[in-house]
Amino acid sequence: MATFRAFRAFRPSKQNQALIPALPYDVMSSEEARRAVKGNSLSFLHVDKAEIDLPHDVDLYADEVYEKAKENLDALENTGALIQDKTPCFYIYRQIMNGRAQTGLVGCASIDDYTNNVIKKHEKTLAKKEKDRIRHVSITNANTGPIFLTYRKNASVNMTVSLWMNENDPVYNFETDGVLQTVWVVDDPETINRLSSLFKNIQSLYIADGHHRCASAVRVGQMKREENPDYTGDEEFNYFLAVAFPDEELEIMDYNRVVKDLNGMTADEFLSRLFERFEITKEDAPYHPIEKHTFGMYLEKEWYSLRAKKAIIDESDPVARLDVSVLQNNLLDPILGIKDPKNDDRIDFIGGIRGLTELEKRAKTDMCLAFSMYPTTVEDLMAIADAGQIMPPKSTWFEPKLLSGLFIHHLS
Repeated sequence: MATFRAFRAFRPSKQNQALIPALPYDVMSSEEARRAVKGNSLSFLHVDKAEIDLPHDVDLYADEVYEKAKENLDALENTGALIQDKTPCFYIYRQIMNGRAQTGLVGCASIDDYTNNVIKKHEKTLAKKEKDRIRHVSITNANTGPIFLTYRKNASVNMTVSLWMNENDPVYNFETDGVLQTVWVVDDPETINRLSSLFKNIQSLYIADGHHRCASAVRVGQMKREENPDYTGDEEFNYFLAVAFPDEELEIMDYNRVVKDLNGMTADEFLSRLFERFEITKEDAPYHPIEKHTFGMYLEKEWYSLRAKKAIIDESDPVARLDVSVLQNNLLDPILGIKDPKNDDRIDFIGGIRGLTELEKRAKTDMCLAFSMYPTTVEDLMAIADAGQIMPPKSTWFEPKLLSGLFIHHLS
């Protein structure tokens, strides 16, 4: 059963609520971050992407980058731009984007739950990315970006959270990039105990986004245990910062594909190969799939809809039945010769938030072919994690992104 506990967050003072929080470190380049912080010395990008305060030619993994991150975090705390709650609290974090709300509970999850698979994964991590975040967490002595978790809806948790929101004023309420961000502080001991107890009845938590940050936070906690062999298990380094959302409130967007060439075929030859595995219909307008096992395709300024033939779908396998797998195993690999989409420069991936016009644009410029996808579902994600399997690369795109800098969890 899941452990989820309150903590004493460092968080923005009220007057800085819209100045400090920033998008996660891994959704923008260093140059984009440099542009984003112009005129804002308080942006949390100065912590999460501290290279922006160093010369342009600095190695992103140099010691000075991590030391600068610590220096910048210390400055935010020491000047009062970030304040710390006096007692452990939970925090309610609601985001509203395009009229859709998702409301999560901010707290600390257990590194033991991660290692014991109470917190379930669906993605492999890369050693280089893990090493980077391990150094960042270790040197700053803090979890600076929350892990995005989900769980199967729990009526009692929903009721407790909703009641608190209805009866208390939020501490933050601001808009950034079209997303309304609202935060409540849950500081009542009885409510805190109730929420912690309710999570003990939740069988599993699932990583929706943030596998590298999560694995790194856990590894730092394990390192601190090695440094402190008499640890009790109650120390902060045994826990990491997370936001847990009920599955019913989350929406995964499509993660679309563009391909550079037709693997030596003409368009007619390519289409004839497709008929073996897909039903093909020419469309009069840009096509976005409305059900599983259907795809949009843009080729030579024409849109098509594709429907996978039943014979190529294995509904018994939670990975094989994903549309990203159906496309990869029946088109991208056998027809276009893209066997390793993660490392093949003939394919690129475009988040659905950028729309179908971006697919058309890319297919008319540096690529020649585009596929619009039906989104992977949260149920798919959970089924794969429950089965102990791994999703193919670029299967999920979550929006809105959780901001960093709203809550910081120190490890001591």
